[in-house]
Amino acid sequence: MKEKISVLALGAMLFAPGFPAQAQQTKKIPRIGVFLPASASATAHLVEAFRQGLHEHGYVGEQNLTVEPRYAEGKVERLAGLAAELVSFKVDVIVVGSTPGAMAAKNATGAIPIVIVTTGDPVAGGLVASLARPGGNITGLTALGQELGGKRLEVLKEAVPKVSRVAVLSNPVNPDSGLSLKGMEVAARALGLQLRVQEVRDPTEFEKVFEAITREGARALMVLPDPMFVSQGGRIVALSAKSRLPSMYAHREFVDAGGLMFYGASLADMWRRAATYVDKILKGAKPADLPVEQPKKFEFIINLKAAKQIGLTIPPNVLARADKVIR
Repeated sequence: MKEKISVLALGAMLFAPGFPAQAQQTKKIPRIGVFLPASASATAHLVEAFRQGLHEHGYVGEQNLTVEPRYAEGKVERLAGLAAELVSFKVDVIVVGSTPGAMAAKNATGAIPIVIVTTGDPVAGGLVASLARPGGNITGLTALGQELGGKRLEVLKEAVPKVSRVAVLSNPVNPDSGLSLKGMEVAARALGLQLRVQEVRDPTEFEKVFEAITREGARALMVLPDPMFVSQGGRIVALSAKSRLPSMYAHREFVDAGGLMFYGASLADMWRRAATYVDKILKGAKPADLPVEQPKKFEFIINLKAAKQIGLTIPPNVLARADKVIR
């Protein structure tokens, strides 16, 4: 009889609130690896937008979800190691913010779901089979940089009507830069513009490249999307101003740092929407079945302080189209 009572007592203890065995029934807190190509300071607003999106889906701080951020600081050579680190931590989902980073994550794992937030073309880059049916373990959002490259050049021409020769800052290591350049070449022919591509593979080359731009007689500058360029944004903006070059940038961060113009998809909005993919995947959806989305929100920002610094007057019709004017 005593033995029977002790067994019943043990059973009661096992199911009592606060008993250690209760931990076995506690739901595991998901871990999300966030893999950003630039520095923490340059991408803080994107991480915040992502956290805001998570909050909208019911994820509060560290209570029911953990975010593990990693930053490549604009260095391509760090991508593979950071991707491998997140995989070793056994995160539940990896969210990655560049095409090179997405390729590193893809090479690191075929099992962990990957949500991309890129400016490139994930189909052309070999990340997904198609936008509608990605296949594999990758899905997310893309800004399709080829189309945007041509549009940015059109806007630059409208802002600087007399320009005929445009320098293009490009990192040939980054496939997103190549896609943007293709779109720009088509637009350049239609606009009667000459493009002068200046390749930059390392931050030590910027001064030399801007000297070449001046020497070749370019009268405006396009800066293509690249994590290294974002990490060196303040430096590029300063060199553009020193060279008195009206400049169009592929990332808003440059205008926030004092650059002249930005036109493109709102990356903050894309990162906020990336949380929707994470939520669906954590609830059982497969990346292969979640179509890759294109941007829903675009921004055109003009910095009149930068225009005044280089002696440029922006035409009224261009100013009227801007979503934001920094005065």
